Amino acid sequence: MAILISVASGKGGVGKSVVAANLALALAKTERRVVLADLDVGGADAHIMFGELNPSVTLTDFLEKRVNRLEEVAIPVTFHPNLRLIAGTGETLATANMAHARKKRLMKHFQNLDADVVVLDIGAGTNYHALDFFLMADIHVAVATPDPTSVLDLYRFIKLAVIRRVLSYFLSRSPMPEVLANRDFTSMEEVMEVAGATDDEGREVAATALESLQPGLVINRLSSHAQVNVLYLRKILHQYVGGDLRLLGEIPEDPTVTQAVRKFLPVIEAAPTSDAAKGLLAVSAAVEQLVMEHDRTRVEEARQPVEKQRGRHAPEGEVMQSLRTSTPQNADAVSPS
Repeated sequence: MAILISVASGKGGVGKSVVAANLALALAKTERRVVLADLDVGGADAHIMFGELNPSVTLTDFLEKRVNRLEEVAIPVTFHPNLRLIAGTGETLATANMAHARKKRLMKHFQNLDADVVVLDIGAGTNYHALDFFLMADIHVAVATPDPTSVLDLYRFIKLAVIRRVLSYFLSRSPMPEVLANRDFTSMEEVMEVAGATDDEGREVAATALESLQPGLVINRLSSHAQVNVLYLRKILHQYVGGDLRLLGEIPEDPTVTQAVRKFLPVIEAAPTSDAAKGLLAVSAAVEQLVMEHDRTRVEEARQPVEKQRGRHAPEGEVMQSLRTSTPQNADAVSPS
C-alpha cells in the first residue's frame, strides 16, 4: 500500500507545486516508486513542471469513468524511470461537488497504486476539497513564505484542518447530522460543545484526532530580511488550537527556480547545485525520514500530549509576532521533543 504525502498551502503563489514536484523527483531518486498526483482542482499545473504540456490522459478521465483504473492515467516521466505523473483536472461536475465519501474512495485508489509513495499536490486555500485531501494523507506537508499574509493563511489553514480532523472523529462515532461537517466552526471549544463532548471522553476523542495530525512546515523563498519564528508559531498553535507542526526545512529565494520552470524541469534536475535545489533536497531528506518511520510502523501515531483547549482565538497580532525574529537554522531545534 502506497504512503500518501499531501503538500498544501494556506494561499496560492507560495511555490507549493514547485515543492511537490521536486519532492516527488527527489524521492524517486532514492529508488522508490513514486507517483505525483495533481489534486489542485481548477488550477492543475504539475504536468508543466515535467514538460507534459498536453497530457494524453488526466485525473478527469478516471473520475468521469472514461478509464477503469487509476493506473491508466499515471503517465511516465521521461527523465526518471521511478516517477510517474497523474495530471490534474479542471473544475468539472465530477470534482465540483465531490462528496466526502467519494474523496475517501479516491484516496483508497491512490493507496492501491503500484507505487511506494504518492505525492499529492493539493489545491491552495482552505476550501473543503483542500482540507479533506490534505487530512486523508499519511504525511502532511504545509508550504508558506515568510510574508505576513502567507503566515496568517498558514495559521488559518492549520486551525481549520485541526478542527475538521477532530469534527470528523465525532461524526464517525455518533449519528450527528452530516451537515455539521460543513459548518463554519471558529474554535475547538465550539466543536466540542456542538458535539456534546465537553466531558473527559469527548476530550479523549479530540486528543486522539490531534495526535494523528502533525504537519511538516516548509518555508519557501526565504531571504535574509524575511524570517519566520517557527518556535513562536508552534507555541500559538498549541495554545489556541491544540495542533503542532515541525520544521522540515527552508528554501532560499533563488532565481534558478524560475529559470528551471521555464525549462519545464524541477530545479533539482535543472540546477542541482543551486541554493534552492540544496534547500529542496534537504526538505526531501527530512520527508524521507518520515516515510521511513511510516514504513517501519504503518500504524504509529504521534504521542505528544494534547493540551486542554479553552476555545480562545489567537489574536492575529500574536501570529504576526512570528515574523519578527529569525527562524532557527537547525530543524531539530524546532522539532517536537
